[in-house]
Amino acid sequence: MYDESTPLTKVLDKREAKKFKDSRGIETVGDLLAYWPRRYQSPASNLAAARIGSYIVAVAEVKTATTRSMKARRGRMLQAVITDGSKDLEITFFSAHGHEGKLMPGARALFAGKVSSFNNRLQLAHPGYSLLSDFDRGERRNLIPIYKAVGNLHTWTVTECVRMVLDLLDETPEAIPEAVLDRRDLVDRMAALRGIHTPDSQAEVDAARKRMSYEEALILQVALAQRRARQAKESTLARVPRPGGLLDAFDERLPFTLTAGQVEVGETLASEMARDVPMHRLLQGEVGSGKTVIAVRAMLAAVDAGGQAALLAPTEVLASQHHRSITTMLGDLAEGGMLGGSEIGTRVTLLTGSMSTQVRRKAMLDIASGDAGIVIGTHALIQEHVSFQDLALVVVDEQHRFGVEQRDALRGKAAQPPHVLVMTATPIPRTVAMTVFGDMETSTLSELPAGRAPITTHVVPEGKPGWLQRTWVRIGEEVALGRQAYVVCPRIGDDDEPDEDAEIFAPDAGGASDSDGDGAEDGDGDEEGAPPPRPLASVHRVHADLVANPALDGLRIEILHGRLHADEKDAIMRDFASGDIDVLVSTTVIEVGVDVPNASVMVVMDADRFGVSQLHQLRGRVGRGGLPGLCLLVHSGEGDAPHERLDAVAGTTDGFELARIDLRQRREGDILGSSQHGVRSQLQFLHVLEDEDLIEAAREDAFGVVADDPDLSAHPHLAELVHARVDADQAAYLERG
Repeated sequence: MYDESTPLTKVLDKREAKKFKDSRGIETVGDLLAYWPRRYQSPASNLAAARIGSYIVAVAEVKTATTRSMKARRGRMLQAVITDGSKDLEITFFSAHGHEGKLMPGARALFAGKVSSFNNRLQLAHPGYSLLSDFDRGERRNLIPIYKAVGNLHTWTVTECVRMVLDLLDETPEAIPEAVLDRRDLVDRMAALRGIHTPDSQAEVDAARKRMSYEEALILQVALAQRRARQAKESTLARVPRPGGLLDAFDERLPFTLTAGQVEVGETLASEMARDVPMHRLLQGEVGSGKTVIAVRAMLAAVDAGGQAALLAPTEVLASQHHRSITTMLGDLAEGGMLGGSEIGTRVTLLTGSMSTQVRRKAMLDIASGDAGIVIGTHALIQEHVSFQDLALVVVDEQHRFGVEQRDALRGKAAQPPHVLVMTATPIPRTVAMTVFGDMETSTLSELPAGRAPITTHVVPEGKPGWLQRTWVRIGEEVALGRQAYVVCPRIGDDDEPDEDAEIFAPDAGGASDSDGDGAEDGDGDEEGAPPPRPLASVHRVHADLVANPALDGLRIEILHGRLHADEKDAIMRDFASGDIDVLVSTTVIEVGVDVPNASVMVVMDADRFGVSQLHQLRGRVGRGGLPGLCLLVHSGEGDAPHERLDAVAGTTDGFELARIDLRQRREGDILGSSQHGVRSQLQFLHVLEDEDLIEAAREDAFGVVADDPDLSAHPHLAELVHARVDADQAAYLERG
């Protein structure tokens, strides 16, 4: 008996099985069945797409075939002309042995190879081929699956191996409950596997893909439904602020009026924190929409109720910025027990990994004793030896920088489940929120507070004479008006890799730079002789250039990046915030949370190499003090993809629209895997931006299944897949360290 756990060595030729393992890590029947075709070829396709350097797969008939002796070497070569009725193409084999008996006039075959040129004529030299009579076993199929390369195996060899495996299986475990299959009009898993690997029509492929997309959505939604069910069973202390306490005092001192959205979200948080079931809420809002004020009010409510609040930030720069701004906002309310402090005040304590031992020890004592009502820190907060007296509220800033497990690690510091508020300035389309943050309720701030000025964005082609110099002149003009500027670079030094927080795209790419390793089958290789990409701009190099630039003569220009010591970073940010620095040349460490109202202009070097959402986040650092903001996107990229990204950013300040554009250019793994859990996503069919109705249906079914059967005891294969998904995420978190 064969099943999906059967090793391929028991089914295939050992040499073929070894190639699957060595090239793609495919070792079992199940692994092979999950190796999906990347596209399908119609036998009616033509050769018109043949271009020098392109990789083509086409069905054609041998028109003529001749063999002759070679002058420069021993043996005979075969030259043939193949045709599909619309175009002829020459093929050449420098050894006719094994081919001349097959490639005779009238033979039809599937040909594959890289197009080259000889004597000004296009040709395929030593193409792979399979006679259709062999390939289809006498069956004429309308669609031929094309797979990514597996070593030097041709795609039809992969197809034959998959068909052989499918023929050995009578059935496969079914993850989707039968009632759901019927209700959603989905084919069963075996039919889906055959529809994907051995289809007779596009309709069969579509039905199979719909079923597999649904399965992926269901697995995700069941995991989230189970998490919500567990959360609903938790109990905690209701946290109600005392009248006349910190929150009331803070509200009385606010120098501005909260927006209607801020008031509404604040009331929602207050009502949820007043329950004995822990709050789990995601707060998303545009850059500068006022999320920090909402978080401060929630933290003060927690302190008023006798507990502590912790704010987890992804970088030391952001943690320090939060500590500085919150302390300033609270004034004497942040000096509890100190000379001159308010009688009802508390303390705001910062904890980061690079603090000196003495400062760190004092901070940890304040946290453990409860003297620090509000604690702000980086990953240092979740280390084992950090303890809280009574952690009531966890706030996670820039949630996309963290995994679920890190959020849970901080929650674990509480004696009983704390309330949780996670925030992000990266707008999240609804289906992505349902899929990634489906275990949480969501609130959105869509309006900007008064005082936010419009930001104008322009694209600056670096190669056009005078354009880059005009950029530096423009910075000089802004500084002459008493304002300040950021210049953002993707690298620290010339020999460094890109900044770890920069989401760098490959040159001229429309998506993230990491490669699938698709090999020649994809026809995506670099053209021979193409010049290497220009090195990315670095902080040190650009700083040196600006210091020497006459347009910026006399200006105070400093450097900021993640490798500086924490005290040095903090001193630089303080100097910039106070106006003692005119131009800050930085990596993306200033992307979120940094608030310098006097900064009016930002220049982003190599902007064509950044993602749309990150560019939108970066430019949100200017225009914060009522001054009109200016963002200049410098690029040297060619091709359409980088221009589309930059034009999109220049064309709108709508973060949700830009988020959709950004996500369309990324693989699902960047949305659900790398960004959220640190691993490439397991999703192969589901598209979170396109499959909204399907995700909605899967969510409804998942919550129904979990309500009836929380442990999935009646659905063992679904439970197994959900467990595997969660385990993969947790393993990635532990591996990342």
